[in-house]
Amino acid sequence: MKLYDSGRAPNPRRVRVFLAEKGIDLALEQVDIGKLEQKSDAFTAINPYQRVPVLELDDGTLISETVAICRYIEETHPEPPLMGINAIDKAMVEMWQRRMELTLLLPVAFVFRHLHPAMKEMEVPQVAEWGEANRPRAIEQMRFLDAELANRAYIAGERFTIADITAMIALDFCKPSRIEIPDDLPNLSRWYEAVKARPSAQA
Repeated sequence: MKLYDSGRAPNPRRVRVFLAEKGIDLALEQVDIGKLEQKSDAFTAINPYQRVPVLELDDGTLISETVAICRYIEETHPEPPLMGINAIDKAMVEMWQRRMELTLLLPVAFVFRHLHPAMKEMEVPQVAEWGEANRPRAIEQMRFLDAELANRAYIAGERFTIADITAMIALDFCKPSRIEIPDDLPNLSRWYEAVKARPSAQA
């Protein structure tokens, strides 16, 4: 297997952290999205949506979309479980993972994509008003999470899961997006420091 990766981009990194938690090493093939390599004919043949990451299996099967890749890894390498252990737990992890995508990672990404000068050739058109509109949405979700994390160790419960990976990377992406994480969120801060201290966070 190999993973079509793109270093600092959030979604490929979500997969790398997931793999690191599983103790899996994969060959990585870099796609330089800064040079628009994802739009090349060669990569479009791999993923017509022109996005990374993509997992290529040994039989040539191509799996794109971050959570779909993680689902395949979870099914083939179930330990440690990162997507739930029974019907209720799996549903709760999926619920929180989806929430972290839609209400935290996506607003942060919109700020970056519509306001950062480096994105002007990839995000056409950039709409500065949309970028600015998503800044308070990201902050609002951080405050919501701070309240939630007063009652549990991790986003979806008492175990580290894919929901924590998505949320951690969303907060990490605040720096290049120039979003200030409020310093009056003690529960979020405690959780963030804990997940950043995991070896997988370096992936």
